[in-house]
Amino acid sequence: MYVRPKIRNKVNVKENEQILWQRCMEMFHSNVSEQQFQIWFSPMRLKSYDAARKELAVYIPSQFFFEYLEEHFRRLIHVTISRFFGSDVTLSYEVEVAGDVTVSQESDNIVVPEAAPSSFVANQSPSLAQAVGLPEDLDSQLNVHQTFSNFIEGTSNKLPRSVGQSIAEHPEHMTFNPLFIYGPSGVGKTHLVNAIGMRTKELHPDKRVLYLSAHLFMVQFTDARKRNVFNDFMHFYQSIDMLIIDDIQELAGMTATQNAFFHIFNHLRQNGKHIIMTCDRPPVSLQGMEERLITRFKSGLMAEMEKPEETLRRNILQSIVKHDGLNIPDNVLDYISHNVTGSVRELEGIIHSLLAYSVVFGKDVDVEFAQRILAGRTKVEKRSITIDQIITCTCEHFNIKEEDVFGKSRKADIVTVRQISMYLAHKHTKLTTSKIGIYVGNRDHATVLHGIKTIDGRLKVEKELRHHLEELEEKLIGKAL
Repeated sequence: MYVRPKIRNKVNVKENEQILWQRCMEMFHSNVSEQQFQIWFSPMRLKSYDAARKELAVYIPSQFFFEYLEEHFRRLIHVTISRFFGSDVTLSYEVEVAGDVTVSQESDNIVVPEAAPSSFVANQSPSLAQAVGLPEDLDSQLNVHQTFSNFIEGTSNKLPRSVGQSIAEHPEHMTFNPLFIYGPSGVGKTHLVNAIGMRTKELHPDKRVLYLSAHLFMVQFTDARKRNVFNDFMHFYQSIDMLIIDDIQELAGMTATQNAFFHIFNHLRQNGKHIIMTCDRPPVSLQGMEERLITRFKSGLMAEMEKPEETLRRNILQSIVKHDGLNIPDNVLDYISHNVTGSVRELEGIIHSLLAYSVVFGKDVDVEFAQRILAGRTKVEKRSITIDQIITCTCEHFNIKEEDVFGKSRKADIVTVRQISMYLAHKHTKLTTSKIGIYVGNRDHATVLHGIKTIDGRLKVEKELRHHLEELEEKLIGKAL
């Protein structure tokens, strides 16, 4: 069970300030669910308020609370406090991280207008005008909480971590440019590239470092064309010293966006600038990406990040517990690291679930308690079938090469495998027909629909084909268990 930190020097808070804080709590309560309020807001306690300095200090139980409140409820908290304590008040949290040691964390302030808007855009794109500014004027968009100091090394991530650290420390070296990091979701790719960017900024503050998702890059590109500022868009990105693009696979099928990125890529590399990318698959498996881009992706270092091995899982859990100031017995951590073989994100989710359940139900965390949490997650968390698995499995089943399926051959057996892949992808994934077409050799929407309808019709009259499909689906479901 999570225990509130002890207050060594109790601060007397004036009665009217306690009343204002109580009103804040009432407003929090009315704007979130009952469970959210009990877990995240109820443990908050007013420490002090300095009216002259406009400084408000609040006690919270752990570092994890601070990060979660800042990520999910920052605007609600600031709008509420501004309403009752004044719009220019500064909010800080005092967090007990170990024993009697306390650490103060100041909340990033936000401007609260007289009539606060109903929604808040969290991930705004960097201004193109920053292209002509000084290096320090550029908002790198990096996550300051994702650094090398809290990135735990193991066999599954040793190579990309070592290379990334080398790039950050010696950006003048071009040996590993571009750096293409690939692996399944949740293994720490985003954390690693943010750590590279943060270390680069720390050691070389004059460097213009920018992190963003491929999706945001695409949105910016589309917006630049609509507003007729495409040249500004290109100039901005060509001014970057280290460009970090997350989830590059999101550019699949986006020909115009890929063309812009191609020219930015060439300019940066030719001028000795670094390009770092993450992806959920190796370049060779990227369907819907121009060949000239794939060639450039493969021209640097391709580093795979795998799911963490048991030793690394144990070390990650220990790091999370220490960072958040949690009290979880070693035998519980051993049990989780041995039985949860998924991603880093899954491990974090389980620890946070243990914390939440412990707070809500007032129970200490033990192995039996962890078993119930894991059993509940196992029932609802099921690995999905991917289109890559479908194509590979179908080709193996019918002894057809994957490159033939992606190609233009009209041979009957190849066409059948191609259409079966489309049919199974439509049935077992959430991909649109347009996306399926991109994966299966850049076919259009109409071709995919025709393939799905053809297989659907044949299944009604061809017993042998039905048998093949049943075998294929059994294999695919087995891979997903």
